[in-house]
Amino acid sequence: MASNFAIRTNGLTKQYGQAVAVNKLDLTIKAGQFYGLLGPNGAGKTTTIHMLTTMTSPTQGDAWIAGQSVLTDPVAIRGTVGLVFQDSALDRMMTVDENLKFAAALYKLPPKQATARIEELLTIFGLENKRHMKLVALSGGQRRAVDIARGVLHRPDVLFLDEPTIGLDLPNRRAIWRFVEQLRKEEGMTVFLTTHYLEEAEACDWVDFIQKGKLQQGGSPNTLIRGLATYILEIDCADTEAVYHKLSADFGQPIWEDNHLSFRVIDNKVDFSQLQKSLGNAVNSLQWRKPNLNDVYLWTVCPPQTGAVV
Repeated sequence: MASNFAIRTNGLTKQYGQAVAVNKLDLTIKAGQFYGLLGPNGAGKTTTIHMLTTMTSPTQGDAWIAGQSVLTDPVAIRGTVGLVFQDSALDRMMTVDENLKFAAALYKLPPKQATARIEELLTIFGLENKRHMKLVALSGGQRRAVDIARGVLHRPDVLFLDEPTIGLDLPNRRAIWRFVEQLRKEEGMTVFLTTHYLEEAEACDWVDFIQKGKLQQGGSPNTLIRGLATYILEIDCADTEAVYHKLSADFGQPIWEDNHLSFRVIDNKVDFSQLQKSLGNAVNSLQWRKPNLNDVYLWTVCPPQTGAVV
């Protein structure tokens, strides 16, 4: 396989009985790329990571990590990837230092090299003063930082992050992403991300959406967002039907949820103040904002249907 691709898949499929978890997945991810695979629970994201990291075998197809096949080179691949699970792989009753030294031994890092690498990572994550504390005494964000440090101890070519910030508050989520960005810049590793927090994926070079095991629309986040709309118009309605019939001819089918309508606005010259006046008492509130990746997901992966409540 071409060396400039960190990950390639060809018809990658995983089936459990009659249920198809991942359906003929074709991916090409360049070395050094920050890639996001996005979708709802049960869409096939974690199953994809499990196949790419050789934790489970594909039913059909193949995948290559840095040119090595998951079918024929699983042991070699395990030495070139790092994985941060949704659920921590750390022992909470061991100290930070003990956890990392244990992981280093599993990766067969020489003791001197392991000590230097642990020191380096603890400095990056601001955990120098926590190394002799048990994980149970750390905050959720600090434990997550140790999880990531464990995943990159051996300087992997590809780091898989499966919902890495789930359950963390916003400050800790931001801190985790600062650490990941620093690692990417300093070590040039490819990062493969799954997340429910779609705003986090806006930093990706490329994202794909997956639904029921099949890839949907993909692209760079900025391109997808710009291509969706100029604004998202959100209206809380006193008379939903009246607003829907008045605006759908100009703005198309909205996302309709109870008394709330969301329209895509393509024309950047729409006079929203005048629009609000024309709707009068039919609306309780009206606001417009720039679109984001959540909107791309809602409009392209789960597009609105006429008269439907979504």
